[in-house]
This record gives sequence, C-alpha cells and structure tokens, in this order.
Amino acid sequence: MGQNNSMQKRIHLQFGLIAFFAIIVTAVSAMLLFSTLLKSQVYDDLKTYGHVIANEMELMDGLDCLEESDYDPKEDGLRITLLDSSGKVILDTLADESSMDNHLSRLEIVKALKYGEGTSVRTSNTIAVHTLYYAFQLSDGRILRVGKDSDRIFHLFRNTVLLAVVLSLLILSVCLLLSHLLTKRLLAPIRRLAAHPDDIYSVKMSSRSNPGMRHPDDQNSNKTDPCPEDPERIYSEIQPFVRTIREQHINILNHARMRQEFTANVSHELKTPLTAISGYAELIGSGMADEKDTRHFANEIYRSSDRLLTLINDIMRLSELDENEHTFEMEYVDLYAAAQGCLDMMELQAEKQDVALHLEGEHARIIANKTLIDELLYNLCSNGVRYNIRGGSVAVSVKPKDGKVLLVVKDTGIGIPREHQERVFERFYRVDQGRSKQNGGTGLGLAIVKHIVAQHNARIELESEPGKGTEIQIWF
Repeated sequence: MGQNNSMQKRIHLQFGLIAFFAIIVTAVSAMLLFSTLLKSQVYDDLKTYGHVIANEMELMDGLDCLEESDYDPKEDGLRITLLDSSGKVILDTLADESSMDNHLSRLEIVKALKYGEGTSVRTSNTIAVHTLYYAFQLSDGRILRVGKDSDRIFHLFRNTVLLAVVLSLLILSVCLLLSHLLTKRLLAPIRRLAAHPDDIYSVKMSSRSNPGMRHPDDQNSNKTDPCPEDPERIYSEIQPFVRTIREQHINILNHARMRQEFTANVSHELKTPLTAISGYAELIGSGMADEKDTRHFANEIYRSSDRLLTLINDIMRLSELDENEHTFEMEYVDLYAAAQGCLDMMELQAEKQDVALHLEGEHARIIANKTLIDELLYNLCSNGVRYNIRGGSVAVSVKPKDGKVLLVVKDTGIGIPREHQERVFERFYRVDQGRSKQNGGTGLGLAIVKHIVAQHNARIELESEPGKGTEIQIWF
C-alpha cells in the first residue's frame, strides 16, 4: 500500500508539473503576444490622431484648430507637439514651448526627417513621463508629433496580467484536481489486481454471470476503494496490462520449471557414469577382479568417463548459448565445405555402424559462426549415424533456394513417432531411453541444434516416420 501511495504521489506530481509548465509557457507567450499587439495598436492610434490633427490644421490654416477646439488631449493622455524643420518647438500641449530645448536629436524626429515618419518609446526629458511617440513630417516641412502616456497602457497591461494570473491559478487548480482523480482512477484497478492477482479472471467471469456480484473483500468498497468500478469495466481497462503480467508470470514459471527439470536431469545424467566409474574402480581396487575383468572394467571406466566429458561439454555449450549477453563472431561460412569437413570426420564412426555418407548440392555461403555451424552439422550427422540401421545412409544436401540457403540432413534410421516429434528438441528428451544411452547419446544434441539455429535467425523443420528415417531442414 505504501508503494502504491508513493507511486500515486509521483504520478500526481508529474501531472501537476506538466500542467504548471504548460500554463506558464502559455501565459508568458500570451503576454508577449498581447504586449506586441497592444504596442502596435497604440502606434496605429497615434498615427490616426496625428493625421486627423494635420488635416484639421490644413483646413483651418494654422494652429487655431488646437487652440479653439473644445477637445483636451490630456483627457486621453495625449501630448501633441509641433516643430519647425530645424527642430524648434512651435507648440506643445503639455509644456511651455518657450522653455523647451531643440528636439532635432530626438529619435522619433530624426526618423521623421529621414523617412517621413518615426516612432520611439522613452522617458520625456521635458515632462519626465514614460511616453510612446509617433512623429511625421507635414507638407510644409514642419513636424507633428503625437505622444501617449504609457502609464495608462501599462495599467491596462497590468490588469490583463492579473487576469491571466488568476485564470492560470484557476486552471492549475482544476488540472491538479483532475490529475488527482485520474491518478486514482488509473491506479485503482492496478491496486485491485495487486491485492487479488489470481482473482482477476474469476472476477471477470463472475461479473458476467452476476452483474450485481461484488468481490468478497469489497464489502466496504464505498469507504475504502477510491474508485469503485464495475469489475468487467476494470478488467477491460487493464486487460493488456493483465495479459502482459500473466504472460511474464507464465514465462517465469516455465523458465523456473525448465531450470528445475534441467538441474534434476543433469544430476541424473551425471550420476549414471559417475556411479559406473566408482563401481568399476572399487572392484579393481579391491582385488576381486582378474586380469580379464580388469581390462573390461578399465574399458567401461573409459567409456563412462568419455560419456561424462561429452555430457559436461554439451551442458557447458548449452549454458553458453543460453546467455543473452554472449555474442558470437560472425563471418562468411561455406556451408557446403563445412558439411564436407563434418562427413570426413564422421567417416570412421559411420564405417563402424555400416552407414554410408553422401553429400549433395553446391557451395553456398552464409553469415554464421564457424564453430557453431560445425557443431550443428556434427550433432545432426552424429544422430543420423547413431540412430540408423545397418546398411543405412545419411545424406547431407546444401543448396540455395528462394533467396535462402537450405541445409538438409536425411537418414534412413529408426525414425521418430509423431507424438514425440515436438519434444525431441527438449533437453535430455529421448524417444528410446535405453537405445539412446547405449549409443552414447547425451539427450542434448538437438537442444544444442535448436539454440544454434536461433542464434542465426534460421528456421528448422523436422519430418520423420518410424522405420523410414528422419529428415531435418534448416533454412539460413
């Protein structure tokens, strides 16, 4: 429960931070945009005021329009200034023009003389007020300047910012509330699954058969469950999550079962030759065996020790293939040449079993690990010889087909019954326990083959019929 609460707090905090940063970025962007638009609008208004005043001056032929008009620019925070072409102030609505210095160096005046109109934002040297100015040159060479006190503009901006802050806090509060509810809703079915992991499917089934049925532990669910839901809907919402957990759980159990079976099988397989070695050595050491028996026991000890070494090597190879982190060096391998080398090595063993070896096909290169390919070929050909009949044969074929390289190992041996074919690639699985041990098999050969095939992203297929032999195809 503590972990669930901690997870809920983390999710809630993350949702809250996301909402907070989203609101901050949106609010700042909106303020910057609003500031730019407001400033542009003020300059447009000043330009309009200036041209209206200029038209009035032309109609009334002089400054009488400003002196006789009932309109007071101060009411709108406006300042109107008229200058001659030398920068001398002729008229100013907020100051005594006779006391004002030359304005030729003012930025807006410089722009007006150079481009016909100009703007600037600064604190006035005359009235000491932060002001936005727009100036333009009249047809007679004089310059008309219109300014607006920025305090009123910034007052509007401050009100807008305050409104944006209030709305942002309101939105953030709503987001935090929704985040809290969403987090509870998200974690409620997971908590229920954690509390009753084995009951999730039974809850689903019981809810179908009896929609009004509640879980036995949900008698006080209205008080304790932060998000009481219909079990069927809870199940549908977390079905992918449950399926993943269930698959992982099954895989873990299967892996544990396979490891347990493998350990038991290894112990059993190792115990058999060790017991034989120990028994024969004890008989020799006790002096109870004559010279003939001693030679026989020595041969049996050698055979058991050889089987033991083979078994250990196979187990070590399987362990190596099982390591996901282990990488094998890949190179171009001539599969036909590798098969030829394998058959040459198997020739003596095949002669002892009276089994003929054949190689068909053509040279074909694959990207593979040479050592693993040699081991794969050896295991397949060795099985073909070991479980064959007197006078039988093992045929190996290598040929390109459908953009791939096909390896086929076919024997005329005892074959594999259909009910055993799906399991022959399992570790220590033997179709005929007695015959396999008699022939020196460890029960790991085909398991190693399966792992090597998987390492090369290849595909293996098996066809077999008792009494007619076995054919194994591997597509590289």
